[in-house]
Amino acid sequence: MAKNEELFQAVTKGKRKDVQEIVQKAVDGGASVEELLMDSMIPAMKEVGDRFSRNEAYVPEMLIAARAMQAGLDIIDPILAEQGHEPKGRVVIGTVKGDLHDIGKNLVTMMVKGAGYHVEDIGVDCDVEKYKKAVEDTGSKAVLLSALLTTTMPYMKEVVEAFKDSDVKVVIGGAPVTQEYADEIGADGYSSDANLAVSEVDRVLGLS
Repeated sequence: MAKNEELFQAVTKGKRKDVQEIVQKAVDGGASVEELLMDSMIPAMKEVGDRFSRNEAYVPEMLIAARAMQAGLDIIDPILAEQGHEPKGRVVIGTVKGDLHDIGKNLVTMMVKGAGYHVEDIGVDCDVEKYKKAVEDTGSKAVLLSALLTTTMPYMKEVVEAFKDSDVKVVIGGAPVTQEYADEIGADGYSSDANLAVSEVDRVLGLS
């Protein structure tokens, strides 16, 4: 059971305004922001992700919950940074070169962020250099690649090749992407949906 049941429910139901008010009230009352995040908000996003995996929730519900979660993070993140709180890990995410789709990427971003990671979202139409620069700037140990088109999928191989001789792990996903394709191009991981992306990032980084 989450420490703050009211906050847990507000996130799972996607009540953005309620999340803001509950978090602000708790912070003003001297509550531990780390506890709010670890004991209430992260479990709430995991619950939403689990419902999605069981086909009990769909993309719109996940997006609404993710935005509610972000409303709370907007208050909590600066406080955690001031306190020197270290995220679970650091990852870079972006849709590959030639592809402008971002809904799947945005869902994965929120799920991974909601699991306690620092996520550097570099947007869409990302080439190898953009991924590399983001990794260098953030010290990230994993790169998450998204593609929605069969025509842009091949670019994933170029990104995988670019990080082949480093300790940076590459996880791929998107509607046309399969485990077989991930194996074929030598990616370190593959996820079929936003919820599973969290456990896959955990796995490739040795945190599961």
